[in-house]
Amino acid sequence: MRDPYEVLGVAKTASEAEIKSSYRKLAKQFHPDLNPGKAGLEEKFKEISAAYDILSDAEKRRRFDAGEIDASGMETPQRQYYRNHADSGEGAKYYSQEGFANPEDLEDFLSGIFGGRGPGRGQAGGREFKARGSDSAYTLRVGFMDAAKGATKKLTLPDGKTLEVKIPEGLADRQTLKLAGQGNPGFGGGPPGDAYIEVHVEPHAHFTRKDNDVHSTVPIGLKEAVMGGKIEVPTIHGPVAMTIPKNTNTGTTLRLKEKGILDRKSGKYGHHYVTLQVVLPSKPDKALEEFAAKWEPDPADNPRAKIGV
Repeated sequence: MRDPYEVLGVAKTASEAEIKSSYRKLAKQFHPDLNPGKAGLEEKFKEISAAYDILSDAEKRRRFDAGEIDASGMETPQRQYYRNHADSGEGAKYYSQEGFANPEDLEDFLSGIFGGRGPGRGQAGGREFKARGSDSAYTLRVGFMDAAKGATKKLTLPDGKTLEVKIPEGLADRQTLKLAGQGNPGFGGGPPGDAYIEVHVEPHAHFTRKDNDVHSTVPIGLKEAVMGGKIEVPTIHGPVAMTIPKNTNTGTTLRLKEKGILDRKSGKYGHHYVTLQVVLPSKPDKALEEFAAKWEPDPADNPRAKIGV
C-alpha cells in the first residue's frame, strides 16, 4: 500500500485539521455513491479511507511514523520480531506458532526442550505433547451501511485462505469479532486457536453515527423553507417522508423516530436526526429579486441582532 501521507496529499507535518480537510475533499471526489457509473472508484476510495484511518488516529500515526506499523496498519517484521522474542514471557515463547515456518519446525523445537522426539509426531521425550493452537488477529474494513445493516464479508489471509466474517447489524467501529476455532492449528491433536477480527467502519458521505443515532444534513429550497411541506429524506432504512414546518431556518433539526441503528443489547433502534439547510436557487431568479427589493422585513427580525450587529 502507498504511504498514507502521499495518498491524502498532505505533508508529514500536517495538522489534524489539514488531514481531515484533505480526506473530506477526496472522499467527495472518489466516493462510489457520489459518482455513479465511474469505474475504479471503489478501490481508490478504500485506499483513501485506509490512509485516513492511520493518520486520523494519533497513536496509529505515531506508530507509523516510528516504523512500527506499515501503511495497512499491520506491524512491520522488525516490530513483530521484537514482540515475539522480547515482549513474551519465558513460558509463552514456546507455545506460539509465530516465528516457525510450519508446525513440524515447532515440534522439532519442543522435542529438543523435552529430550528428543518420541516415537510419533506430537510426542517429546517419550511423552505425548498436546497444545492448543495460538490465536490470530486481523483487521477488516467494512462500509458504513454494512455495519449498520449487517452483512457477510470475506477476509483474505496472508496465505491466500479466506475467512467468512458475519457482520452483525449495528456493529460499531473498532469492535472485535471472535471466530472460534479459526485461529492457528493445534499440535499433537490439540484444538485450534481462535481468530479475532477488529472491524474498522469506513465513514459515509452523508450519514454520521453518534451512539445508535444517525445524523445527516439535508438541503431544502427557499419555497419549502417558507411554505413548509413534505420532502423525501434518505435514511439507512430507505427513503422516508418528512414534514417541514412553515418558516424553517437553516439549522433546524427534526427527528425521525427509530430510523437509526439497532442497539444490539436492547433490541431497539436509535433515531435519525435531520438538520435542514436552506439553499437559494443556483441561478438568479428575477421574480425573487423583485420580491426581495419590495419586501420590508420587521426590524425586530434582524438576523444579526443576537451577535450585537
